[in-house]
Amino acid sequence: MSKKKIFFYDAKPYDKDFFNKANEKFGYDIQYFAGHLNPDTARLAKGSDVVCAFVNDAVNADVISVFKENNIGMIALRSAGYNNVDLRAAYGNIHVARVPAYSPYAVAEHAAALMLTLNRKTHRAYYRTRDGNFSINGFLGFDMYKKTIGVVGIGKIGKCFIDIALGFGMKVIAYDKLRDESYADKKGFKYVELNELYACADIISLHCPLSPETHHLINEESIKRMKEGVMIINTGRGKLIKTEALIAGLKSGVIGSAGLDVYEEESEYFFEDFSNAVIGDDVLARLLTFPNVLVTSHQGFFTKEALANIADTTLDNIKEYFDGGFLKNEICYKCEKECLKVKDKRCF
Repeated sequence: MSKKKIFFYDAKPYDKDFFNKANEKFGYDIQYFAGHLNPDTARLAKGSDVVCAFVNDAVNADVISVFKENNIGMIALRSAGYNNVDLRAAYGNIHVARVPAYSPYAVAEHAAALMLTLNRKTHRAYYRTRDGNFSINGFLGFDMYKKTIGVVGIGKIGKCFIDIALGFGMKVIAYDKLRDESYADKKGFKYVELNELYACADIISLHCPLSPETHHLINEESIKRMKEGVMIINTGRGKLIKTEALIAGLKSGVIGSAGLDVYEEESEYFFEDFSNAVIGDDVLARLLTFPNVLVTSHQGFFTKEALANIADTTLDNIKEYFDGGFLKNEICYKCEKECLKVKDKRCF
């Protein structure tokens, strides 16, 4: 019996290491491709049973049409987010599954790293001392203790981040469309409306998914409501922030600093090496000029534990598809998120 074939897009060396290790118990034939998924590269997956895609792969209607023509039955996302997938086009044509949780600690800890680095300017101090300059002028920070931090999105990552903030002795206020009041009482924080969070928070950290309601959550109007000098941290999705508004807020001083692990138009640049090229995105290039802005390349998930969990869950999702049963991590247009079909029945 021939091996089941998986075509793997946007493959990096670390992907190969962790997926090859996880695949030892499955024995799939995985073909790795370094390029992104788009309507042109979609044809390269011909002859495969499943494709594996990442956050910056464009899984649009044209791509899905190519997959259907080539009898590919499943898209296995090795990510939690799926805003890059046209679920309407996928419905009835191809199954889509994701990795809903790999390591909330990884992302929450990276958000805390951005916060601490911006506050104490350790990224700038590193380069200064390597040049033999031991002056600390310009590196003045503030105590995190008793500062108010506003956390937007209280899912698994948001909860981990709240634990970290409480460990610093910070006052936590939170916003989420779905409020877990018992959890808030247990941990000692309170839910507020967004306008109150904007007005009161010294630091705002975004941990919510991207949706029509959260698209450009940080914009000109919301920035006007914020405390002067507020720090903004985003390890969620780039389009939660309207970047032009963020830049204007930085220039005016309303925003004191920003730590960004994601960016609106990151798909062309993040995860790639442009050190010998000119960055053609003027907005991204402008962001990188601010001394009070720290940009990392969507690396919040990038820990050994998270990568191992991503590989294991992705291949488990694929096995469920091949077995023909219930795909517990399937997402579809009809159900909007995790598929709500009953066990042993397809949603379509």
